[in-house]
Amino acid sequence: MSDLSAFSLAGKRIAVTGANTGIGQGIAISIARAGGTVIGIGRSAMDETARLVEANGATFLSRKTDISNANAAVAMLKDLMESGPLDGLVNNAGIIRRADAVDFTEEDWDAVMDVNLKSVFFLCQAYGRQCIEAKRLGRIVNIASLLSFQGGIRVPSYTASKHGVLGITRLLANEWAAKGINVNAIAPGYIETNNTEALRNDPDRSKSILERIPAGRWGVADDIGDAAVFLLAPASNYMHGAVLPVDGGWLAR
Repeated sequence: MSDLSAFSLAGKRIAVTGANTGIGQGIAISIARAGGTVIGIGRSAMDETARLVEANGATFLSRKTDISNANAAVAMLKDLMESGPLDGLVNNAGIIRRADAVDFTEEDWDAVMDVNLKSVFFLCQAYGRQCIEAKRLGRIVNIASLLSFQGGIRVPSYTASKHGVLGITRLLANEWAAKGINVNAIAPGYIETNNTEALRNDPDRSKSILERIPAGRWGVADDIGDAAVFLLAPASNYMHGAVLPVDGGWLAR
């Protein structure tokens, strides 16, 4: 497909976890610009996202759910899919805990893994199962990270979870590509979000990060949102198990 319609999400309903702020909000807005209906999923109010999506002429629906509880998240998704077809799922919600590896607690390990990896897999499972049973095409976009490829510093559970997200993406693509479900991932670089606020407020760390990024700037949520639209749209029909680094050239350095 070579015309502009290959990048359209008109008539599509897309669920986005963690849509209240940051990358999730950027993805929601980009979906709206592409003509899709956005269903925001998260435990926080999404009023600002709703306003921005509707300002782009699209519909926004919200489902309040604690993503850290996999059972509750899956129950919510099943209920959502019973109310109407779901054309895509973006697993964006994520948290981060920072501490030296020698001091890292089991509580911080479990908290991050529950949100970033466990719920991601079981939401994918629930969505994929419904698509397969209904013989419907489906799209899953998982938000990975540069730390799906690298070790990072002082973020052991986050690094482990994002390595896992990439592995799950590839595994599900192997199992589901022939069933009409595209499973791909985006690896954001250093983006201006709440998760990177501590780094941006540290002059030395911020300077060293910017010096390594060929583009010479921190990314913004729209950079990730537009990549997500590509993976949700017909333009990426033959992409399965891919991971798109959107990192200003970080991994190329």
